[in-house]
Amino acid sequence: MKHRDPALNEIYAIHGLASKLARELGISRAAVCAWQKVPIRHLREVARISGISKAKLRPDIFDEEDATA
Repeated sequence: MKHRDPALNEIYAIHGLASKLARELGISRAAVCAWQKVPIRHLREVARISGISKAKLRPDIFDEEDATA
């Protein structure tokens, strides 16, 4: 069984954020809840909507310096 990325746990801990993400991304809440990591194609919007940096959402891709650029 795959484990969900810790950044996604932060998203799910904020009441209603998964639903808001789904609505604003034009996908189902079930699709958001099925993510193991934030998909790269949604990363910019998820960071904007959630207020969580891209580096925190996907540290496997970005470091803090890259995420602020």
